[in-house]
Amino acid sequence: MFRISNVALAIALLGMNASTSAFSPSAFGVQRSNVVQNSFTTPTFTKSISNNFVLFMADGASSSKLVRKPDSNVEITLTAPGDATKKAYEKACAEIAKTISIPGFRKGAKIPAAVIENAVASQGGKTTLRTQAIQTLLNQLLEPALKEEHNLEPIGQPSLVDSAEALAETFKPGEPIEIVVSCDVWPDIKWKDVEGQEKPYTGLKGSYTRKPFDEARFNQAMIDLAERYATTEPASADKELAMGDACIVDMKGYMAAEDGVTKAEPLPDAASGDDVEVILGNGRYMEGLVEGLVGAKVGETKTIYVTFPEGLRDKTLAGKKAVFDVEVKEANIRTVPEIDDELANKIRPGLDAAGVEAELRKAVDEQDAGEWTDARNGSLAKSLAQVMDVDVPDTLVTNQAREKYAQMMAEFRTGGMADDEIKKLITPENFQKYKDIQKPDIVDDFKTSMATDEVARIEGIEVPSHQIDEQLEAVKKEANGEDLGDETVLRNKIESTIMRRMVFDFLAESADLDVEYKEDEQFDEAMMAKLAEESLNREETEEEQEA
Repeated sequence: MFRISNVALAIALLGMNASTSAFSPSAFGVQRSNVVQNSFTTPTFTKSISNNFVLFMADGASSSKLVRKPDSNVEITLTAPGDATKKAYEKACAEIAKTISIPGFRKGAKIPAAVIENAVASQGGKTTLRTQAIQTLLNQLLEPALKEEHNLEPIGQPSLVDSAEALAETFKPGEPIEIVVSCDVWPDIKWKDVEGQEKPYTGLKGSYTRKPFDEARFNQAMIDLAERYATTEPASADKELAMGDACIVDMKGYMAAEDGVTKAEPLPDAASGDDVEVILGNGRYMEGLVEGLVGAKVGETKTIYVTFPEGLRDKTLAGKKAVFDVEVKEANIRTVPEIDDELANKIRPGLDAAGVEAELRKAVDEQDAGEWTDARNGSLAKSLAQVMDVDVPDTLVTNQAREKYAQMMAEFRTGGMADDEIKKLITPENFQKYKDIQKPDIVDDFKTSMATDEVARIEGIEVPSHQIDEQLEAVKKEANGEDLGDETVLRNKIESTIMRRMVFDFLAESADLDVEYKEDEQFDEAMMAKLAEESLNREETEEEQEA
């Protein structure tokens, strides 16, 4: 069976739009291009001509006119003087003369231009010399005109408005020529005016859904905090231990035999111990220990049957049953205080009970941040893109769509689609349809990326270096020795990710967001089974009717 690789996918996609170079903004993972390439090719004898070849030096020797088009595209008309066209043509002749043999001339000898052009034309390269001269002119004129004369940064791959062959037909060495080039340029950053807002990115409006505040977790956090400030006093000798009390015990553990009650081999020392404090409370220790101590008195030794938690780090004990001999050596009555202003001041001078509750609520809510922050940021990103007035170049849209399309093809293959079927999908028509569908999202993503960078610049938001270092170390640790590529590139990506999060946190402070609180929908296995059974019954009935 035909086998298509990821590289082949990329090559096929690149071939669908040869007039656009593989480029996306830095936020999409690729840096801006500093090189302007030509979008046409010359015939067989074409050789690259060095950009160091200077055609003219006089100020004002060349000129250009610029017309702005939609989607951050420009058409620039380059006018090359006669002296430049002559030198470009002579240079093309000299370069090609080094590569061909002409009867009557030794290799490397000075050959008249007409002789060279006739020789090249006889081998199918009628306009080769003039096309090469035009390419040389473009190499010399286009980038300086865009960057220096018009203060624009080109991206992607420019294209000639008129074909190279058509220009070559009118090209005459020693006479001026106009070359019109279409090129995408890096867009200017513009903000829309937002009524009532001094800064358009403050007061963003939107909505998102998150799960309700976890009241049970908050209540437990309040209990746990109060427990930390509990006081103890010795219990009387005949006091029976009750829930909430504390005791000091010596513990000796054994693995349980198959019957679950007979002692087998002793447990490791780490699972036993002397002078161990046990606080009688739910969920504190392995199942069975606290329950076995309720009712015990000082001096008693109790045999307690327990089950180690499934999530125990020591996998040799996880989920296993054990038997402990536990001697109660000391009993204490614990008193857990209420969280009032007096206790709050002990926790931190100047803090009151309301402040404790507010801080705990915030802390508990932030534990759920990973589950709803993405939804919040998505809403902010959508609103942020709407206040950014930027024409997004088609170069960026095309290449981001190409990356997404290639990823989708790879996912099809992972999902089991045959490679020959995938190959049929990789057509210019299919890609164009996909690009048209994805374009609005790609444009918004690009606007958001530019906007977050600009907000960070305006507001002076910077990522502390220690945060980057910590995240970098965490990534390395998780990679477990796997090659992560260029560390500088990885570090920049980490910084960009943290910066984006910091910007959204800043925007959220002034945003006007509607929040819908919604419980997570639970998967109803019984309902799904019932629906599946009903569907199967319908199919069987239809088959019987058809029969």
